[in-house]
Amino acid sequence: MMKVSIQVPTTELSDSDLRQMCQLGVDCIDFTRGSSFPGVKEMGFPDLDGLLKLRKRIRSFGMEINRVTLPDISSSFMAGEPDAEIQLEHGANAIKAFGEAGITLVRQRFAGDVFPRMSEDYTAVHRGGALVRGEARNPREQPPSVAELETWWQRFDAVYAKLVPLAEDCNVKLAVHPSDTPHPNTTFGGLGLNRVIDAFPSRNVGLVYCVGTRGEAGGTPLVLDEIFHYGRKDRIFLVHFRNIRGSLATAGAFEEALLDEGHMNMPKILMALHKVGYTGCINPDHITTLEMDRAPYNSSPSGIGWVGWSYAVGYVKALLAAVTEYNGRGY
Repeated sequence: MMKVSIQVPTTELSDSDLRQMCQLGVDCIDFTRGSSFPGVKEMGFPDLDGLLKLRKRIRSFGMEINRVTLPDISSSFMAGEPDAEIQLEHGANAIKAFGEAGITLVRQRFAGDVFPRMSEDYTAVHRGGALVRGEARNPREQPPSVAELETWWQRFDAVYAKLVPLAEDCNVKLAVHPSDTPHPNTTFGGLGLNRVIDAFPSRNVGLVYCVGTRGEAGGTPLVLDEIFHYGRKDRIFLVHFRNIRGSLATAGAFEEALLDEGHMNMPKILMALHKVGYTGCINPDHITTLEMDRAPYNSSPSGIGWVGWSYAVGYVKALLAAVTEYNGRGY
């Protein structure tokens, strides 16, 4: 049965935030910043007691921790600087702590998996003045050379060679997120995601599959192809669910959009996930900034845009209910 998760950048959540999530029917929480966990600033990796307390508090509101983030692998490590090797030890210790705390899905971030210079960012205005992220391809810039990319992959392989066996021992799933923005030759693009799984064929290695990011590369057809490819292999561990207009392949640009306003067929995408047997969380990420979520209207102490989240969570829950009705069984 698929569930709904919500992502937050901090572990410092108020009771009001947690009550709001519970009232919306959120099942799980995804924590997006490895630096936010208790103990990371002091030790470089999370404190087990702090994780247990955090999990107990979230469970008291009827929810679970779904996905967490390991300490980042920085550009200094990817460049091979010797003093940066400690980052890999911190990641290993974080996996041990998360596994012991009963948290079984982690994401590792890597510096250099995107090429920001290849895009020009802008803010687009959609229906009723909703503000969304847009990017247009910058034709003056080129991706790194093949030799530079192979050097990057060697450093990636060194990280996964250490973390994958540890993840297996700790019963933790280790995931990467597609490169966002998916410019040509980004490491976690269409070919790179296959490379990760081919190089590390462990059942504990898979994807935080981002519908929006992959849609930026090629729209609904590409997303459906990849869901069937990775889903039938059981390598989709979490789904980021957002819509877009345009794509780099078709328009040389894209804009994020409300779930019912973009060019992608979101019901069809959710049905494809159902068909391949996906039972993880659906996370409607990159929430559109709506009117009542902007200052001075937003009264949330955490600054979370609850109007946008309420729209997105309600949309996803309605789609999941429709899948149940269509199939005559639980989703």
